[in-house]
Amino acid sequence: MLLTELLHPGILESLAGAGHGSRVLLADGHYPASTATGERARTVHLNLSPGLLDVTTVLDVLLRALPVEAAHVMVPPEGEPEPPAIAEYRSMLAPLPVDTFGRFEFYDAARSPDLALAIVTADTRTYANLLLTIGVRAEGTLGSR
Repeated sequence: MLLTELLHPGILESLAGAGHGSRVLLADGHYPASTATGERARTVHLNLSPGLLDVTTVLDVLLRALPVEAAHVMVPPEGEPEPPAIAEYRSMLAPLPVDTFGRFEFYDAARSPDLALAIVTADTRTYANLLLTIGVRAEGTLGSR
């Protein structure tokens, strides 16, 4: 039994093999994960039922498991309001800035060979996708026993 809150074997394996600059996609339930992810990325489906699990819940656990150096969201076309999910991510990731991509720019970034892991959720919110770039662990962040 692990002492960490993150227990999913596939996610743990993918994160252990990823490194600085690797990316992790947290996809909502609308995301075309079979066609808009990198060929080498592992895809983990956590979409049991609409709304279970959502991107926010997965992000909350991941933020305690890995350092994040950059974050990108997909934004709707110009003139449409920013979706509530994006404001939520900005709050959770602060002071890290959350940068934006248009829909197809986001798809291109998620198809990059740098994508190590795609976690498909059942988030029913529109534009709730989040692309994280893994940073480096700060010195002194390992506990001792």
